[in-house]
Amino acid sequence: MRFLHLADLHLGKSMYGTSLTESGDQRVWTERFLETAFRLKPDAVVIAGDVYDRGLAPGSAVQLLSGMVTALAEKDIPVFMTAGNHDSISHLSFLSPLLQNQKVFISRPPDAGGGLTHATLEDEHGSVTFWLMPYIFPAMIAQALADEEIRDYDTAVRRILAAQKADFTRRNVLIAHQNVTANGQEVARGGSESMVGGVGQVDYTAFDGFDYVALGHIHSSYFVGRETVRYAGSPLAYHFNETKQPAKGPLLVTMGEKGAPVKIERQEIPPMHRMREIRDGYDAIREQAAREEWQDEYLKIILTDRRITPEISDYLHETARARGSTVMELTSEYSEFTGEAEVSGTEDVHEKPVEELFVDFYRDRSGGIEADEKDRALLAFTGEMTRRATEGTTEPDETEFRKILEFALGQEGETR
Repeated sequence: MRFLHLADLHLGKSMYGTSLTESGDQRVWTERFLETAFRLKPDAVVIAGDVYDRGLAPGSAVQLLSGMVTALAEKDIPVFMTAGNHDSISHLSFLSPLLQNQKVFISRPPDAGGGLTHATLEDEHGSVTFWLMPYIFPAMIAQALADEEIRDYDTAVRRILAAQKADFTRRNVLIAHQNVTANGQEVARGGSESMVGGVGQVDYTAFDGFDYVALGHIHSSYFVGRETVRYAGSPLAYHFNETKQPAKGPLLVTMGEKGAPVKIERQEIPPMHRMREIRDGYDAIREQAAREEWQDEYLKIILTDRRITPEISDYLHETARARGSTVMELTSEYSEFTGEAEVSGTEDVHEKPVEELFVDFYRDRSGGIEADEKDRALLAFTGEMTRRATEGTTEPDETEFRKILEFALGQEGETR
């Protein structure tokens, strides 16, 4: 059984005022992915959440996904897709029972007994069952299983998986979108995924029994605890911090008979625009530009030896445009009088996740003090509930406010 594992497409995302669907970046990536898929002819494609960048995705993002999934279906390649925390489960799973007839399987909210969407494929070694677990939070599973004692993510995941009664004498693949750690240890991350850290941890041992766990949520690619519990990473870098991560591309997973080693190979897909950070003095940056570098790139330029003037800004932006590039961010570390950095073209507030806005507000109100782990967890929890409310997936009421209060008390070690 061979399948392609990808995650965190974030279709419809904008960076620094540039829509990545309108710019062609995400369209070109999907075209290159389809070329890769048609060449490899996998038995399935699995997409582990954050398909869209927000629950109410723009029409261009919906059309992009529609074209991609339709092209795979026309080649008779089954698609397994689960919802991430940026997705609306109900919107993403629209018409999912009908789409199953075309071998397109999309996660739905857990039913009253906790049942998850799943389907089975066959090969020469027998059956492989693909289980679709959308991004879950404790309150969701407590309601599905009628158990108000479920209060943390790790317990929620273990309980919902136990409810499936999977046959582990056969091969099973789980497709999930969670913050998975090994003994509480997390990798360094930042930028577009900075709010993940410390929130909603699930230990990798919750997935014992599954032959492969296709994860989404973290934008870098790595395994957690064991080789077969694996993040695919995002297809594109969505923040300049993410340019430090390895090459991007889906994972080709090959499974033999039950118990045999699983083979995992990255299929690198180059982006339409490479993201790059340049930090240097102005003369050195001009020399670099004169060598006709900066071809088809998104650039972050940091001046180290002078302030940004209108003339400098115009020169750098115009030079980049002439090479098919864009200066996304232009900053200076130099200030003759205050020592404070100057910034030009910083990220628009409307592009930030609600959790990051909460963190910014906290920092502003606390005189520049950063939120600690407990505060960040509360802000992320509140942001998650805010997103569901604004997307129409949850009606804010007294119960929701009570959950926030209980969460806050729980963070302080208090009991009710």
